[in-house]
Amino acid sequence: MMTARIVVLTIALGAGGIAAYLVSSADKQQEPPAAPVVQLPTVEVLVAKADIGLGQAIKPGDLVWQTWPEAASNIFIRRSDRPDAANQLVGALARTPFLTGEPIREQKLVRADGSGFMAAILPAGMRAISTEISPETGAGGFILPNDRVDVILSRRDRTPDRPGAESVSSEIILSNVRVLAIDQAPKEKDGQNTVVGKTVTLELKPDQAEALARARQSGTLALALRSIADVNATDVGPDTKAPRRGASIEIVRYGIPSSQTAQK
Repeated sequence: MMTARIVVLTIALGAGGIAAYLVSSADKQQEPPAAPVVQLPTVEVLVAKADIGLGQAIKPGDLVWQTWPEAASNIFIRRSDRPDAANQLVGALARTPFLTGEPIREQKLVRADGSGFMAAILPAGMRAISTEISPETGAGGFILPNDRVDVILSRRDRTPDRPGAESVSSEIILSNVRVLAIDQAPKEKDGQNTVVGKTVTLELKPDQAEALARARQSGTLALALRSIADVNATDVGPDTKAPRRGASIEIVRYGIPSSQTAQK
C-alpha cells in the first residue's frame, strides 16, 4: 500500500514539473518581438562651428557640415544642394548672431560688397542717423541694438505774460523706431566697470530723419524704451501730432517739485 502511494506521488510531481515546463516554454514563444529601430533619413547641413557675433564676417573654418534630420532641413543649406557653400559664404556679415551648432540661413547673412556693415544691413529706402544721448536720456543704458524706442522732444519756452517764468513742453516726435547701433565704452564707477553709451543710431525714413535733425536744434531729446510686444505698433511720423497739449508735467528743481502745463 505504501509503495503504491509513493509511485502515485512521484508520477504526480513529474506531471506537474512537465506541465510547468511546457507553460513557461509557451510564454517565451508568445513574447512579442522587439520593435525594429527606425533610422530616420539624414543629410548634412551647414552650421556655425563657434559663436558668430552680430556684424562679424564669416572666415574660413567658421562653418562646418553637421548631420541633421532630412525632414527638418528644408530651410537650411544642405551639402547635397550646395557642396561649396562653406567657401562661398566667406566674407558675408552676420545680420543676427549665431550660436555654436546653429544651422546657417542666408536670410541672416548679408554681403557688404565693399560697403560697411551699417550700409549693408540698412533696408532699402531707410536712413541711419545718429544723435547724442546720456544715461538720463537713454533709459539708463538699457537700450541695445534692435530695440524699439520712442523719441521724445522736450523744450523750455519763456512765458510772455510772466517775465522770468518758463513753460516746459514735451512730445513724442518719433514712435516705434529701431535702434541700429549704440556706442559702448567701458567706464569705471565706484570700483566697477560699467558700459555707457553716448551716441545712438536710429533707422528712420527720410522725413523722419529730417524731423530728428530739426528737433536736435530746438530742445533736448530722450529715448523711451518700448516693450518687445509693441514691435508691430503703428509708427508716429514727423507730421503726426502727439496729444500732449495741456498735459501737466512735474518738474523737480533743487529737490523741490513743481507742476507746469505743457504747451506746444
